[in-house]
Amino acid sequence: MAHSVQGYLSEIKTMKRLTEIEIQKALLSLEGWKYEKDGIIKKFVFANFKDALATMNRIGEVAEEMNHHPEWFNVYNKLNIRLSTHDKGGITQLDIDLAKAIEEIVNS
Repeated sequence: MAHSVQGYLSEIKTMKRLTEIEIQKALLSLEGWKYEKDGIIKKFVFANFKDALATMNRIGEVAEEMNHHPEWFNVYNKLNIRLSTHDKGGITQLDIDLAKAIEEIVNS
């Protein structure tokens, strides 16, 4: 990751909540992500539970580096992810950055 935890922590303090237009524009580069109730969401389906769990672990490592943690729900091979910056009451660039990182992990 290009940022350190301290770098992300300082960015969060100055980060602004994105407008709906900014969110929709950002989602154009994130296939399958949808804007819903002050969060962005995507549902993933894996071959089996082991693959879903391994992906969750890789996402968890990146999320911890970014100090930005997804809301997620997993049942067997399905993983639903919702991203939102709670401190800002909506979506920020941090959510977009984490969604991009998640896409890289899932597609690797």
